[in-house]
Amino acid sequence: MFSSSQEEHCAPSKDPVKYGELVVLGYNGSLPNGDRGRRKSRFALYRRTKANGVKPSTVHILNTPQAVNCKGQHSISYTLSRNQTVVVEYCHDKDTDMFQIGRSTESPIDFVVTDTIAGGQDGEETPITQSTISRFACRVVCERNPPFTARIYAAGFDSSKNIFLGEKAAKWKNPDGHMDGLTTNGVLVMHPKGGFTEESKPGVWREISVCGDVYTLRETRSAQTPGKLVENENNILLDGSLVDLCGATLLWRTAEGLFHTPTQKHLEALRQEINAARPQCPVGLNTLAFPSMQRSRALSSLEDKQPWVYLACGHVHGYHNWGHRSEHDANTQRECPMCRVVGPYVPLWLGCEAAFYVDTGAPTHAFVPCGHVCSEKSVKYWAEIPLPHGTHAFHAACPFCATQLSLTQGCSKLIFQGPVD
Repeated sequence: MFSSSQEEHCAPSKDPVKYGELVVLGYNGSLPNGDRGRRKSRFALYRRTKANGVKPSTVHILNTPQAVNCKGQHSISYTLSRNQTVVVEYCHDKDTDMFQIGRSTESPIDFVVTDTIAGGQDGEETPITQSTISRFACRVVCERNPPFTARIYAAGFDSSKNIFLGEKAAKWKNPDGHMDGLTTNGVLVMHPKGGFTEESKPGVWREISVCGDVYTLRETRSAQTPGKLVENENNILLDGSLVDLCGATLLWRTAEGLFHTPTQKHLEALRQEINAARPQCPVGLNTLAFPSMQRSRALSSLEDKQPWVYLACGHVHGYHNWGHRSEHDANTQRECPMCRVVGPYVPLWLGCEAAFYVDTGAPTHAFVPCGHVCSEKSVKYWAEIPLPHGTHAFHAACPFCATQLSLTQGCSKLIFQGPVD
């Protein structure tokens, strides 16, 4: 799916072991202006040619507020007061690979992630005045040997190989003596119950600490008091786990899980199958056709044969300019000519990001109110997933564009009319 050059910074040259992929919610197969280098909508993690993982080793207690660079080694600095800093040195771990995610474009970051704008895919990327995503947000550490377990930790090492938790950051000493802490806006994780399948149900959102322990959520996103330690849970990523960085949410798909997702060829075959049935506008009697996957990805200009839908009832039409019930927004209150139900009238776009599908079913349902189309089981799965929004709100959203779903009707079953002849 990717050219080799896109993954060359972490992929060995021959037959690489793939740990999994991180896919950013809110993008339909690529970023609005195309994927570029480390800035893209999905990032594949491969076993590196040489291990770059690190593990805790020596602990130093210093009477200084400054972070200390330990002879070029990785370290985490915990500033307890103006006169005391605990520095934990990390040494090389030959058994793990580390991948770092964050907003920074500095070299230690493998996957550059910026704030997702709901529905913001039409052309230019909307500039963010003040991002809430940390520059060095989190790190994923994968075991180099089977079963290639992937673990997530809050915070990433900067260009001087340091993680610095200042005086105001939430931090503490655990009963066993080791230091730990949380990042400003936190790294939240949710594991679906039952894996990433049509039978899965939403899990509980938790916060991950710098050392990888699991905590209940803080009262607000950046509160200084941590939640409670959840002792029977761990930081291992499972197929379908969601990672929220306060501004962008990532979906983790294991290599095995991706093996069962529909391929781009399969999605294209489903599109052609719908179009081959020659669905018609029941009023204009003109034939409708879903645009190519490439045009659907870009949300480019609408086409003459573009299917539109009355979301309240699901009747699919071609575009027409009657039935308005609102003077302000032409398409929020439109009356369906077939059944007279009044509701939003929107163009339909196919969901092209295969990683978001929980099955390989036909695209029969649309998210409300955005009109992205995918399989019934996939639509119903995402309609039940509460995604973090802002500092303490949660709501379900379309995975293809991040638009908040309607509280009264998250999805709509599409009703196509076949050709009359």
